[in-house]
Parts: sequence; C-alpha cells; structure tokens
Amino acid sequence: MTNVRLPVCLLVFAFATSAAVGEDWSRFRGPNGTGTSDLKGLPTAWSASDYDWNVELPGIGHAAPIVVGDRLFVTSAEEEGALRYLFCLDVESGEPRWVRTIGLDRSHKHAKNSWASSTPCADEERVYVVFADVANYTMAAYDHDGELVWRKRLGRFESQHGQGVSPILFEDLVILPNDQKGASSVFALDKRTGDVRWSILRHVRRTSYATPMLTEVDGEPRLICVSGASGVSSIDPRTGKVFWSTDEFPLRTVASPVRVGDLVVASCGQGGRGGVLQRGVDVRTGKVVWERERELPYVPTPIVRGKYLYNWTDKGVVACVDGTNGETVWKERVGGDYSGSPVCVDDKLYAVSERGEVVVVAAKPEFESLGTTSLGDNCHSTPAVANGRLFLRTYYRLASLPAQK
Repeated sequence: MTNVRLPVCLLVFAFATSAAVGEDWSRFRGPNGTGTSDLKGLPTAWSASDYDWNVELPGIGHAAPIVVGDRLFVTSAEEEGALRYLFCLDVESGEPRWVRTIGLDRSHKHAKNSWASSTPCADEERVYVVFADVANYTMAAYDHDGELVWRKRLGRFESQHGQGVSPILFEDLVILPNDQKGASSVFALDKRTGDVRWSILRHVRRTSYATPMLTEVDGEPRLICVSGASGVSSIDPRTGKVFWSTDEFPLRTVASPVRVGDLVVASCGQGGRGGVLQRGVDVRTGKVVWERERELPYVPTPIVRGKYLYNWTDKGVVACVDGTNGETVWKERVGGDYSGSPVCVDDKLYAVSERGEVVVVAAKPEFESLGTTSLGDNCHSTPAVANGRLFLRTYYRLASLPAQK
C-alpha cells in the first residue's frame, strides 16, 4: 500500500445508465450522473490492508474524484480558498503525475462546504475545472499533461454558502449552471476554446447546487436543470431553448435530478430539516405526477435501479420508493449524517457518512444491510468507480479499493 503526501508545484493564477467494468467515471456520479456501475467483486466491508494505495492530499476538498483512462483528477484547497489545487494521479499507483495551483481570494463558505466542492469533468483530451471567489467565477481547461488550454472568467460569484455545482459535457460543449445571489444563468461553453455558445438567464432566489443531468425525449437530447426559483426545467443542450419549467420549489435545491422511467425526480430542502419536498415530473410535458414530503434527501442525490428510487437522506434514513407513484416500499434508519451521495455498484448502495463510515445496503425491494467500514477521516464527498476500483475521497486522503477477483 502506498502512503504518500503529494508535492505541490505552485503555478499561481493571480447517455449511459451504468458504468461497465473499466469504463471512465468522467464527471460527478459517473456516466451521465447516474452513480451506478456493474463492477463485480467489490467488498462490502474491508480493512486498510485491502487498499492498493492510499495517499494524503494537501488541503481539504469535498469534490469527487473522476477517472479517464489511466488518469485520476481531483481538487482541494488551502488557506481559506487562497490556494486551489487540481491534481492528476496515476490510477494504478496513486502517484502524482502533476498538480496545478490556482490563486484566488479568500472567501466565505458554509461550514459544511469547502473551497473545492465542484467536481471536475473530463474527456479524452482535457479536464475542465471550476473555482470561485466573490470576484471570479472561473472555468479552466487543461490537457491531460497539465498544460492550460483556456481559462474563462464567467463574472462574479456571490453566495451565502460558496460554490459547489459541477460542470458536465455534452457533444462539443461544457455546461455549467450559475445560480447565485445576483444575476443567474446557465452557460454552455465551447469545450475547445472556452467561448460562450449560449447562455440563458435564470430566476434568482437561493443559490442552487444541483448539477444538471442529460436525458432523451423521443430521441432528442434534453438538459434537465433544477433550482428553487426555476423549479425543474427542460432545455435543449445544443441551443439553450427552454421547453418547459415547473413551478418553483419552496426551498433550496442541492441534490441533482434523476430519471425514473418517464419521470424526472428532483427535491428541495434546507439545513437542519433536510429534504422537505420531492417531485416526480413528466419528462415530456413538465407536469408534476407525484410529490413526497417524507424520507427525502436534501444534499445526497438519489439512486435509480429499474422502477425504484433509493433516497439516502442527510440524517441516515434510506427509503426505497416506487418511482412510478412516489409510494414508499421500505424505509430503514442506518445512522450517521451524510453530505455526499451514494453510488450503486452491482446492485449494492455505498454511501459515506460525514464521520467517514462507509455503509453498504442492498439496492432491492427488501432492505438488507451488507456492511460498514470506517475510513478514519471525515468525508463530505461521493465515491467514484472505475478501472475495477472504488475510489474513496475523505477530507485529507484518497484511497483505491480494488474489486476481488
């Protein structure tokens, strides 16, 4: 097992449904944000000796790791956001290939947020990373050798809680919501140049942290965005044309939308109370088909398997829900507080509590507890699955857990 503290080289800047074994995990929650993988043989409980590497990362971050080919990308930050890092690690060994450091102003954030909470996205040529302080909302593209390709300043970013939404890729575009206290929008940038291809204004209320999802309606692509003020919106990802929007949500949106059959599911809530409203919305018309007000996630994004929706709540209650009508199939308290999202590997749900306990339960219509493992460090991040491994990011460390052969 490798145990390394990564060196810091300072360069200051003043439609898949399940991942196959070996497939890239190139954005928040993997292929199209579904958070699912078909990898076989991953243990449901383990010890430190089972990792094939476990490295220390400078600073703290809540962004999830992503993997493209033999490269893993992850971010962190130090000194109240004055230093933000983008790391590239070798997937096999955990050894650093390169690190780039971006200098920004120190800035305020929520106690549960970090200055590196936005998960990068990547393709076979570049990695795209987002950071923000009050004066600068910035996206940058680096090639896989760490050379800066372009950098785009998207204006100011003012929010009570700091930045956290993640970019996604579609065709030749990189798409990023810009919900904040001031003028809000959704951007689509040319992924080769950083030029703005389209931008649409959004209603303003509370900052949204929901990363969008991509889906299809009758063979045509749709971008599904969520915010408190705009509700759920269906957008043409090529042009920015809005097809429909629901009524607003009463509170802030953090969990990302998911699709169950012909419905898009999204929720809202607030700290302390957790999720307070979840809606199942017809993906073609925007009509609200069902609503739930119990056993709801506020920060964690649900998992979908078949017709079932698995809500893993902030307060450690897991509910299996019939996605066609919003009715509860089962609910169980597993304990802990959660600020990351679960992933589903071979029909098993893996979620990491804020105290760093990995809880595993079966993703099926009957509850079954499968195992619990301590990571020995706090965690607000979401796991990644790629190259036959589960990658677990905590405040200060990143570990690689291989599947058993």
